[in-house]
Amino acid sequence: MQATGFPFMKYPARFALLALGVTLATPLLAASVATARPNLVLIIADDLNWDDLGAYGHPNIRTPHLDRLAAGGMRFQHAYLTTNSCSPSRASILTGKYPHNTGAEQLHWPLPAGTQTFAQLLKKQGYYTAAAGKWHLGNAVRDHFDKIYEASDDGFVLPSGQAGGAPAKMIAKEPSGCEHWVQALEDRPKDQPFFLWLAALDPHREYSAGALNPPHRLEDVVVPPHLPDNPDVREDLRLYYDEIGRLDGYVGQVMAKLKSQGADENTLVLFITDNGRPFPRDKTTLYDGGIRTPWIVRWPAAIRAGQTSFSLVSAVDIAATFLELAGAQPASLPGDGRSFAGVLRDAALPYREFAFAEDHWHDYEDHARAVMTQRFKLIRNDYPDLPATPSADAGRGLSWQSMLKLHQQGKLTVAQQACFLAPRAPWELYDLQRDPGELHNRFNDPAYATVRAQLQQALEQWTRETNDFLPSKRTPDEFNRVTGEPDHRVRVRPRPSKMQMFGTNGAY
Repeated sequence: MQATGFPFMKYPARFALLALGVTLATPLLAASVATARPNLVLIIADDLNWDDLGAYGHPNIRTPHLDRLAAGGMRFQHAYLTTNSCSPSRASILTGKYPHNTGAEQLHWPLPAGTQTFAQLLKKQGYYTAAAGKWHLGNAVRDHFDKIYEASDDGFVLPSGQAGGAPAKMIAKEPSGCEHWVQALEDRPKDQPFFLWLAALDPHREYSAGALNPPHRLEDVVVPPHLPDNPDVREDLRLYYDEIGRLDGYVGQVMAKLKSQGADENTLVLFITDNGRPFPRDKTTLYDGGIRTPWIVRWPAAIRAGQTSFSLVSAVDIAATFLELAGAQPASLPGDGRSFAGVLRDAALPYREFAFAEDHWHDYEDHARAVMTQRFKLIRNDYPDLPATPSADAGRGLSWQSMLKLHQQGKLTVAQQACFLAPRAPWELYDLQRDPGELHNRFNDPAYATVRAQLQQALEQWTRETNDFLPSKRTPDEFNRVTGEPDHRVRVRPRPSKMQMFGTNGAY
């Protein structure tokens, strides 16, 4: 895998030491690969907030199996996705590229023909590969998996294989998308290493009662400050909690099956989400509620249990890591990420200085970029004239409909009005340590001038090195920003204009 370039070029001495650390970390990992290459299981939740698990400190959501997974391995505290939207996030993970380099940066764009994925390369390394649950990746890469157990998708989507020109339609959602996970384990050949892509539909909307028995209670709900605390919002969050609990049960079934097969010792299980909670100011934003992810790695043969890593990691690095652990050559999948295998040996190993994330079209037009460290985040809003309208599925939910009424009555706090603001600030800077809710924009605060300059420089460097660009034209909304219902406007795939790439000063 190719590195992103920025950290290595700017801090060669620091990353020479890092490379030495990775080299020193290699024997334990290499020994495992030499005797038996690890099986690889990637479990992807659908629309889960990073801290809505017991293992990440939530006091009331019942996630005993995920909590046990974290206790048996390594929990990452500072993990980020490359985008805030379902299918672009999954495409980025599978290819090891930032969304703007995948050709599938907008919601429901399929990966193009000729795309390379780490699943494809694992097959060439002798791995059996299977995907079970939500697919969401198009038809071009289906043969990268030996077998696919596809769950029905969810919500309003365009017909499969089409990129516009037809009205959206509603199709049914399977209860959780996890129903075939255990079957995928049962069906695998027992004489070769395996990679499983297990993708849930939980806790994606639409919600209905009965997902968990017994259900969570209204008094279990912890309402974040950017949402109003009223019965409708609490009920909406309660139903979301129940789908998290249902997902947790399926994770438990997978772990039990691995154990019964005698495969759990040398199987690396990585649990993440594709984007954040499907609520206003979470999913489809570049706040932590949109792009920060739980990141739990369990591999008893190589990872000591009960560890927490504060190293900064990015989902763009998963492909490089899995390929390294499978014994593939680092350059076999040209991409934007690099392996974090050394951190699995030493949880305190310095890794990334910066992580990056993108915002593209998701039901509604928007375009933004973010850069994060463990403590700070800088967001650049490229279309500040547009409000940060929540995703259409969230727009049809109890919380947004309640907020619309409260907004009309002037009863929302400043934090709760964020999705209604237009124009927005072109730049936002947050101190995640002092302000974990990202409620106080410090961009114009003189006390943060040095941090602001550092993050802007990092974002400019990343923009140049990854060939980021602005689309040549905006993409129309396909849903009503108030009701969340489809308006059947045709979405045409935008073509990037290289003349509109960002300059060194961040302008365009």
